[in-house]
Amino acid sequence: MIRLYNTKTLQIEDFKPIHEGHVDMYVCGPTVYNYAHIGNARPMIVFDVLKRLFEAEGYSVTYVSNFTDVDDKIIKKAAEENTTEAVIAQRYIDAYQEVRTLLNTELPDITPRVTETMDKIIAFIDKLVKTGHAYEANGDVYFSVESVPTYGEISHQHLDQLEAGARIETNDQKKNPYDFALWKKTDMGIKWNSPWGEGRPGWHTECVVMINDNIGDCIDIHGGGMDLKFPHHENEAAQQEAMHGNTLANYWVHNAMVNIDGQKMSKSLGNTMWAKDVVLSLGTNLTRWLVSSVHYRKELNFSDETIETARKELDKVLTPLKQSYIKAALADYVMDDDYDK
Repeated sequence: MIRLYNTKTLQIEDFKPIHEGHVDMYVCGPTVYNYAHIGNARPMIVFDVLKRLFEAEGYSVTYVSNFTDVDDKIIKKAAEENTTEAVIAQRYIDAYQEVRTLLNTELPDITPRVTETMDKIIAFIDKLVKTGHAYEANGDVYFSVESVPTYGEISHQHLDQLEAGARIETNDQKKNPYDFALWKKTDMGIKWNSPWGEGRPGWHTECVVMINDNIGDCIDIHGGGMDLKFPHHENEAAQQEAMHGNTLANYWVHNAMVNIDGQKMSKSLGNTMWAKDVVLSLGTNLTRWLVSSVHYRKELNFSDETIETARKELDKVLTPLKQSYIKAALADYVMDDDYDK
């Protein structure tokens, strides 16, 4: 029996799949405007281990992880390099997949892209508007969080306790500060025609549509970093409830963040560690061991000390295995030699 901690219920629960013997798992992928850092590598490893665990227990697994290939940061980088958003996105998608391979993680079965799902995203938003869960304002479309009584169930926050701030876009067009953009009017960068004019979709809508499109209305496991719990996953769940009247996922699984020498990794501190550089420096086994040596819901600290500790731990595991392999190889050699005589 596999048991999982469910962020939604704050409890460790027995895993019960929707379909007997099969697991549907969606993990939020990157916005591809830069190379993968070691923080991006943690969910790659965490959910690769989880997938392999299910398979070892006899389950088949459909693993879906998206690429957000349209975003303000991608548009900005394309403008800076005088190229297209597609060129920028493909560059970093290729680099991201390379890191997955270097980490010896199994590639997701399906890797949908936002740009390939646009018609369905627009249709999804249009239906939310028509059912009264969303509203248009000067070419933008916002989701009304007050239209869903269950809003806050993933992050365990209530509207009257929230303060508009980090990761929340505030403007006078919103009926509620926590209403979030489903569609953004724009005349910059790549854009699409819609019933509300030219623009592009909001981040939170993209994932829920790709889940519905590639798996179904309800999945077994929705995964991602702890930083996605609010507002991203909360807003995904709210749209699903509004559209289909059911939960998006039965189990919400979040991994904690990665720190560098005890500090949050950030551009301002200049302490970003690129995943490819780490793997090429430490090797695949040591990188995976280090990331897996700390419980996935606890913060992971990358430092010379933790790397050396992980190296010693891994040596304790690998040394007897290597010795056993050598002994077995020597025994085979002796047997072959006797046979030749």
